[in-house]
Amino acid sequence: MKKKVQVSIVIPIFNEEESIPQLVKEVIKTMRNYKESFEIVLVNDGSKDRSADVLEELSKHIPELICVLLRKNYGQTAAMAAGFDISNGDIIVSIDGDLQNDPADIPLLINKLNEGFDLVCGWRHDRKDSEISRKIPSKIANKLIRKVTGIHLNDYGCSLKAFRSEILADMKLYGELHRFLPVLANIEGARITEIKVNHRPRKHGLSKYGIDRTFRVMMDLLTVWFLNRFLTRPMYVFGFGGIIAILISSITSIYLLTMKVLGEDIGNRPLLNFALIVGIAGVQLFCFGLLGELQIRTYHESQGRPIYRIRKTFGG
Repeated sequence: MKKKVQVSIVIPIFNEEESIPQLVKEVIKTMRNYKESFEIVLVNDGSKDRSADVLEELSKHIPELICVLLRKNYGQTAAMAAGFDISNGDIIVSIDGDLQNDPADIPLLINKLNEGFDLVCGWRHDRKDSEISRKIPSKIANKLIRKVTGIHLNDYGCSLKAFRSEILADMKLYGELHRFLPVLANIEGARITEIKVNHRPRKHGLSKYGIDRTFRVMMDLLTVWFLNRFLTRPMYVFGFGGIIAILISSITSIYLLTMKVLGEDIGNRPLLNFALIVGIAGVQLFCFGLLGELQIRTYHESQGRPIYRIRKTFGG
């Protein structure tokens, strides 16, 4: 049986052997002063350095430590998902393993969460990173995500977040969707806010992200946009597009048929090819919508997942 705790601190690790001892020391100090039961879940995501050895040594002396060693480097999303699954706390806090997030901010997030929120995100308002390779791309990505998703946060990329465990239980992570956790939480009906947190310069090692991360964010953004708006109603996007295409094809075909009846040769007109292509595309889109609806129903019914979430009930 797992020992129930109030707070779980989840830390994904990749090649951070120099940072781990100091990070664990700071988290232990902060949480023991906070005086809530806690555990620290460190997930080694296939590090190539001595991170695994450092974790094994620390676990011998720190009872609050839980170390998870993944078989290979799966990426930050998978490491966080593993940490969330292992965690046993009512509140789960995620934090980076590079010492740039300040563990002293963890109680601030938990206190804010206890005001009635389901997710509290950190906002690195004074970010200590390279302007060109990190800060500018991050600002562009944050602005685009706000506009597309309608969730107005200043910093989607900050790993320092506090969750209620029941929200994470309903969220399934895959790909590289860890940066879109607020969007996935919003799909589950979470109450979300953010607070300013401290951000520190990197002391050890090298950043695992570069400017190419911005392009991966753009690709993932298309996925979460669709999930956020059409997860339970794919027919709305595919079917609507299909109907519009079929209408355009029908109107064009009627026009061409009228021209044919009036004696005009339409066999070589590009408009005829346009009507055929748009008509076929419209039928395909409509069929995609129907198939999407069937898959969504299979997804929810086979897993017993409702299309709603109940926050609480009263009476009896």
